[in-house]
Amino acid sequence: MRSYDPTKIRTAVLTQYATVREAVAGLTPEQLAAPTRLGDWTVRELAAHLTMVLGSVARYLDAPEPDKLEVPLQDWAFRTSSAASQVDEDVHAIVAAGTGLDALFAHALDRLADTLPAAPGTRLVPSRFGGMTLADFMVTRTVELVVHTDDLNDALPGLDVPYDRQALAACTRLLADALAAKAPGGSVEVRIPPYAVVQCVEGPRHTRGTPPNVVETDPLTWIRLATGRTTWAAALDAAQVSACGERADLGGLLPIMS
Repeated sequence: MRSYDPTKIRTAVLTQYATVREAVAGLTPEQLAAPTRLGDWTVRELAAHLTMVLGSVARYLDAPEPDKLEVPLQDWAFRTSSAASQVDEDVHAIVAAGTGLDALFAHALDRLADTLPAAPGTRLVPSRFGGMTLADFMVTRTVELVVHTDDLNDALPGLDVPYDRQALAACTRLLADALAAKAPGGSVEVRIPPYAVVQCVEGPRHTRGTPPNVVETDPLTWIRLATGRTTWAAALDAAQVSACGERADLGGLLPIMS
């Protein structure tokens, strides 16, 4: 597994969180009531969930440290679907409580201000799926923030909330590495410039020259494929992904998480 700079990841998470908070603060009641591609969630539920991205960090740092590491970073993406119903329940409970969204964004930051700066990356936190290092858990926050920023932009065309470059890079790489872990091998090279290149799928391993099986796409398309926001067929039809070679069909391996 690749390594991530903990300081850069923390900065990326806080930067993207602040960017989303600013965008949400400017939304009208009509925009907050708009539907999203996430089932019955409106933009209001989506925004409430975004406050949970840092809220969970604060909550876990306040909790006792687990006894052991149970969830390596490479396994996290495969476990998220098991928590979907609980996440949905938590989001609806937050919205039903009636607290203003900006107050929710601020509350998470205020709680973190006292704990995050001094917390080492090696500290274990009790994630929904078991003990993780804080450093690894912060990398997962880039996925949550980037994926749901894209959901927000999809729900409100023209909003165009920007993506922090480091957050987008970490999200892209984690999901690319998850694909390589799901389908280990070296017969297909997946390129997501400028952030990631991985080899995957069983078969003859490529070592020199141009690989016989190559998939290439941009970071946001890859993230949408990996999280089920779009399908392999739709991305091919829209020329958002290129695939060369008889093994270069990832349709059966996607999504990675949902």
